[in-house]
Amino acid sequence: MWAHERHSRIVALLNERQRLTTETISAELGVSKETIRRDLIELELSGKLSRVHGGAIPQSVPIEPSYIEREELHRPEKRAIARAAATLIQPGMSCFIDAGSTTQALAQVLLARTDIQIITNSVSIASDLAGNPALDVVLLGGRIAQEMPATYGDQTVAEIGRYHLDLAIVSPVGIDARAGAMDYLWHEAAVARAMLEHARQRILLADRSKLGQTSRMQICAASAVDVLVTDAPESDKIVRQLQTGGVKSVLHAEPPAERGANPSGNAAGR
Repeated sequence: MWAHERHSRIVALLNERQRLTTETISAELGVSKETIRRDLIELELSGKLSRVHGGAIPQSVPIEPSYIEREELHRPEKRAIARAAATLIQPGMSCFIDAGSTTQALAQVLLARTDIQIITNSVSIASDLAGNPALDVVLLGGRIAQEMPATYGDQTVAEIGRYHLDLAIVSPVGIDARAGAMDYLWHEAAVARAMLEHARQRILLADRSKLGQTSRMQICAASAVDVLVTDAPESDKIVRQLQTGGVKSVLHAEPPAERGANPSGNAAGR
């Protein structure tokens, strides 16, 4: 394959998927990673993409903060959301949990629970929960993502399809009344979408900063969300918009102490 053909193929793949690793491009095009690295340098110099650690993104796509950075954002709110979400998981239930900083906070709460089956693509969540023998924890197979310790890809999605669980709990990049729940990376969205499709109840975790926000890839429509767990108050304008847009129920987490809040979270239906 000539260089200009590789360059055209790389740009087309980026337009489709929004982010690619050097390894993925190498496998898709059947050439060495060293060749792909040189191609990415040339494409970046020509203004056709932006290189990031381990791969590339289209030049017009803003770079999402790293997973480590996201872990540090809104920590008290994520812990409050995790505590509220845990009340939806009853003994004997089975649930999907996707990879994310908010779902990681949920895993810390679930460490003290018993008699729950948890199927996740998050290496960190599976590792944390494996310390409790009273929990049945399954780590989905697949390729390991570089930007987050999680599995993804066709194998992961295929394994999800073998199950039909009580709950799917996912944490999107944003949720908007018109655009729905969204993610930044196509492979993260594919995993979350598959989990939601194979569960009886769909639960989304989103702190206040994610409400009304959109991203690149849709996970599901607002009307597909059974429960939104958030730290935003019932009176929040965007919460009301999401309910009008189809979100069936909102569970309001107890706000962090520094925001001085009502000690009891409550659910508000449409």
